[in-house]
Amino acid sequence: MKYNPLGKTGILVSELCLGTMTFGGKGYWQNIGHVPQDEVNQIVKTSLDSGINFIDTANAYSEGLSETMLGEALKKLGIPHQEVVIATKVRVRMGQGANQVGLSRLHIIDSVNDSLQRLRLSHIDLLYIHGVDPVTSIEETMRGLEDVVRSGRVRYIGISNHSAWMVVKANSYAENMGWTKFVASQNYYSIAGRDIEREIIPITQNEGLSIMPWSPLAGGFLSGKFTRTNEVAGNSRRDSFDFPPVNKQKAYDIIDMMAGIGQRHNVPASTVALNWVIKQPAITSTIIGARNLQQLTSNIASVNLQLTPEDMQQLNDVSALASEYPGWMVNRQMQGRWPL
Repeated sequence: MKYNPLGKTGILVSELCLGTMTFGGKGYWQNIGHVPQDEVNQIVKTSLDSGINFIDTANAYSEGLSETMLGEALKKLGIPHQEVVIATKVRVRMGQGANQVGLSRLHIIDSVNDSLQRLRLSHIDLLYIHGVDPVTSIEETMRGLEDVVRSGRVRYIGISNHSAWMVVKANSYAENMGWTKFVASQNYYSIAGRDIEREIIPITQNEGLSIMPWSPLAGGFLSGKFTRTNEVAGNSRRDSFDFPPVNKQKAYDIIDMMAGIGQRHNVPASTVALNWVIKQPAITSTIIGARNLQQLTSNIASVNLQLTPEDMQQLNDVSALASEYPGWMVNRQMQGRWPL
């Protein structure tokens, strides 16, 4: 297991991050997974034993149950907080009240207090804002985040599912105010969904933020269970929860390529898909989830795959983004521009 810097913080996190969206399975989240407490304990222990020191959860996962189960696992296993980096999130509705949702200062503070109780921790290492809240100004949100950081309840902050310009605006405002800036961006990224390469990756590299990809297997579509001749797996969450969106015809071309490369390396297509994401230069820690120990160990093993330059080129070519404006105009005007 390799370790990479978390932004410019000096903190090191493992190249794989354990995602906990499958823990619990309460309400809506049963479509993702419903791992019980005893198996949660085993998954957390196996992850830590493999060298993973980074765990990602969210207050919304299973309506708070995922955080509770993670806190119970860390206590049961006797894991000191100093040995792990714990990330959670705020934004999604957490109750019926009019203000139990969003990114207001009120909801941020309430959510952090509730998350700490469920996790049984004194502080959160990394708090993400989980998505866009058009009702709340970014100034209000950054003030709320600054409050929880200054109080000692949160160490670092991150942003998730936001446009590139929003990241820049938020960090610029925080810098002008002398407040805490985002150090990480959590985004959907897979070999079948490379949209963040257009603007988000360049912005985060310029701003010095880490990128933490979620759903690197495109919600299971790249697991190897789905092909042109097998559009329904029968035992995948994709069968009942078709998310995130995927251009399936293009994805089938990618899957065919990964299957061939996997055969040459004696690994499944899912290992190739994960390894491709892990090896991208802008990526800090790739979030992997698991419904059971077998899935977990298979996902962890993906770090050991050594794809050749030819393998990577084939994968890059088959999954390449279509050129969009102004990108194609920039590329045209760069022709003959020395030294690029």
